[in-house]
Amino acid sequence: MSTLKALIADDEEGPREQLRAALKRLWPELHIVAASENGVDAWDDYLEHEPALCFLDIRMPGLSGLEVARRMSELATPPQVVFVSAYGDHALSAFEAGAVDYCLKPVEDVRLAQALQRVRARLSAAPTAPALDLQKLLQQMLPAPKATMRPIQASLGREIKLIAPEEVVYFESDSRYTRVVYQGGEALIRTPLKELLAGLDAELFWQVHRSVLVNSRCIASALRVDENAMHITLKGRDEKLPVSRQFQALFKGQ
Repeated sequence: MSTLKALIADDEEGPREQLRAALKRLWPELHIVAASENGVDAWDDYLEHEPALCFLDIRMPGLSGLEVARRMSELATPPQVVFVSAYGDHALSAFEAGAVDYCLKPVEDVRLAQALQRVRARLSAAPTAPALDLQKLLQQMLPAPKATMRPIQASLGREIKLIAPEEVVYFESDSRYTRVVYQGGEALIRTPLKELLAGLDAELFWQVHRSVLVNSRCIASALRVDENAMHITLKGRDEKLPVSRQFQALFKGQ
């Protein structure tokens, strides 16, 4: 099999590096593109590198491995996922019933080799089928959250303005700031988009690009420009926001 990109996510350095070393022994050609230290970074690193294989610790701050996997499973081309967990985690019985790959910490070569063999087989055969199975399993394990979203705090001169999340039209990030466009104005905040994601209602705010998060109630339409390009228009506004390839599955039509 040709060189494959992979991501490791674990908030503990020891297990993270142990898994990296084990993968180097068992699959030398595997290219580890990121070793994320929490769930928020794991999601952002995935969007940057788009690896075909992800090893996710179940319990991480910000976003859990299960929450990251659910986001991944909803993409146009989701990766293969192997969960890594401490012994006795409540999720393991559900994984066994759903035939989802997982390894216990500390990861043993024999068990990891079995998981990698199954990953190779799925990648060679029908890579989308396991993703659908995983999506159904995670929907059962992680019901849609009814999040209470906190106001967005933005500095406007000497004033600290509190913006209700429901009033936000979209967020747009660059390397330094996040632009908050809301009903009646806009502001810049220093909170990265990837950190905002964990506190926002995923049913209301859709990520359509690595740097763009949009209030779904403000979307008027989506236009497919060509096979790889799409943009959305907003109600009562002139902007057109890009939709990256991975997020185009949000707009399926009926």
